[in-house]
Amino acid sequence: MGQVVGRVLLLQLIDYLTRGYLKDQLVTRLLNSTRVHILVSMNPDGFESSNRDCMYSQGRFNKNGVDLNRNFPDAFSKESGTREMEVRAIIDWLKTESFVLSANLHGGAVVASYPYDNSNKGAELKGGSSITPDNDVFVHLAKTYSYTHTLMHKGDQCYDSKDFTDGITNGYNWYPLPGGMQDYNYVWGQCLEITLELSCCKFPNESELPGFWDANRDALLAYMQQVHLGVKGQVLDADGKPVQNSLVEVEGRPNLCPFRTDSNGEYYRLLLPGNYTFKVTYPGHRVLMETLAVPYGPASFSALSHDFRLERDAATTPSPGNTHPPESCTSSQVWESLEGHSPGLVSWGGTFVLVLQAACSTMLL
Repeated sequence: MGQVVGRVLLLQLIDYLTRGYLKDQLVTRLLNSTRVHILVSMNPDGFESSNRDCMYSQGRFNKNGVDLNRNFPDAFSKESGTREMEVRAIIDWLKTESFVLSANLHGGAVVASYPYDNSNKGAELKGGSSITPDNDVFVHLAKTYSYTHTLMHKGDQCYDSKDFTDGITNGYNWYPLPGGMQDYNYVWGQCLEITLELSCCKFPNESELPGFWDANRDALLAYMQQVHLGVKGQVLDADGKPVQNSLVEVEGRPNLCPFRTDSNGEYYRLLLPGNYTFKVTYPGHRVLMETLAVPYGPASFSALSHDFRLERDAATTPSPGNTHPPESCTSSQVWESLEGHSPGLVSWGGTFVLVLQAACSTMLL
């Protein structure tokens, strides 16, 4: 749906950041260390068709009558319909940058929702929630927003919605949603994304908009700063050259699609402070295992910077067959490990996007 509040907030955020640069210390440090990408409206057709009804505003669908937030590839569903032009544009966009952190903005509730949104009732389903390998990070991100927001952390304020402890919820626990952008960005885009539901009324009166900005301004900035969690760097081969598509895995976090280095050999892993063992693999080289102590990066506007240097495997003779990087994770490859479960069904809303990129990382909003 063409969400009115999210659209206005992101326009206001653009103005706030550009006006505050070199004048406001927080804004200046944030922009000096982070590349911010803001997509104000993903569904302009839906925005134009929206009416002013508070709860049942028309505008969820694009011109072709498709809900874009149910049109993305889904790791837990084999359904493969036609991708709408807007969805294809987002998927192509995600391939052009190493986006690290993102958020999409909705209306109809007041809560921060985090992945997974869907499940096939496999090992990811725990206590009614669909849990990702990075659940601790997602909970931290959601709480960062809800507790910096003036009201969200107190639980949902909407008369027709459930109460949310700490103002956050696992997406699937709230209601299953197949084909959502949030799960797609995380599974295939290596970009941790949450959904921010920011208003009970989907089309509030214009006079209320300044209040929404006041309630969300500090939360948006605090969330953006979280792009500096964890560790970043490059993977270098035996000759000291950056390598693309090297797997960078964290012990105990079996991602459906393993995180890989980009075309510059860069990686980024959002992690809470602690000790983590990394496994780095690349054809023709020895598997590298290394443990790092990760500090809290947002305080200094920089994640821990660390390069992994690989050694050539003497038992492997480089050749065209074993020097090519492994194929990228695809939906069919994901499903090989999920076979035997029935996919869940869902319903949901529309999207505005904010993305961030820090040094060798990116954030999308």
